[in-house]
Amino acid sequence: MNFFQAIGDIISKYYLWLLKGVGYTLLVSLIGTVIGLLIGLLVGWFKTMPLPQNKVLRVLKKAGDWLLSAYVEIFRGTPMMAQAMVIFWGFALLNNGQTLNVIFSGLLIVSINTGAYMAEIVRGGIISVNVGQTEGAHAIGMTHTQTTFFIVLPQAIRNILPSIANEFVINIKDTSVLNVIGFTELYFQAKSIVSINYQTFATYLLVAVIYFLLTFTVTRILRLIERKLEGKKNYALLGSQNLDTESFLREKNILEGEGRE
Repeated sequence: MNFFQAIGDIISKYYLWLLKGVGYTLLVSLIGTVIGLLIGLLVGWFKTMPLPQNKVLRVLKKAGDWLLSAYVEIFRGTPMMAQAMVIFWGFALLNNGQTLNVIFSGLLIVSINTGAYMAEIVRGGIISVNVGQTEGAHAIGMTHTQTTFFIVLPQAIRNILPSIANEFVINIKDTSVLNVIGFTELYFQAKSIVSINYQTFATYLLVAVIYFLLTFTVTRILRLIERKLEGKKNYALLGSQNLDTESFLREKNILEGEGRE
């Protein structure tokens, strides 16, 4: 059997296994990225909060900052494979050998790992928003929480959208480490196929191509979404809400006149 026949044989015999692996890979990557983003939003919001004046709240804020920083550093500083083994078998150790559901474990591991990275991405996005907008919101009586969720975060999320998309693509590849706890993603299915047909090179090459097609397709879709969100490149803001109707129309006519020249 030549190489191309081997590839065709794998596809014809095990395509359902491969499709199942692709499905679980995309499922855990997408849900893990979304939950990780929510974790990152909460952590980023908390870490950018100003210190309260109340002494007790001030101590609690500092303690929370320390705990969240420890979480971020630990999960950013250790490989996901080690985290998967510690969480999955650590739970079994504490529960007399009773392990977590494998699918739930995979989602949990990817989510908290992604959350650690998202926390720093979100914090950077919040800091990147012009401080004048925060000061303006506070000047009209908005609280820090209101300012963050209604003024800062919408702009921050738009700024960090490429980084969020990049995390999703990374998760598609990194879910392969979940095979160590028996999660039936794409790489796990590849190992199972090799244990039956012994076509190691052909099987793993095929799976590598599938991973590439997944990440390439997702990257192109996400870039298209980014371009849609950017809006038109050439637009003009017509004054402010304080303009009366006559002034607004006059300013609009001026801009239209400039556009015809």
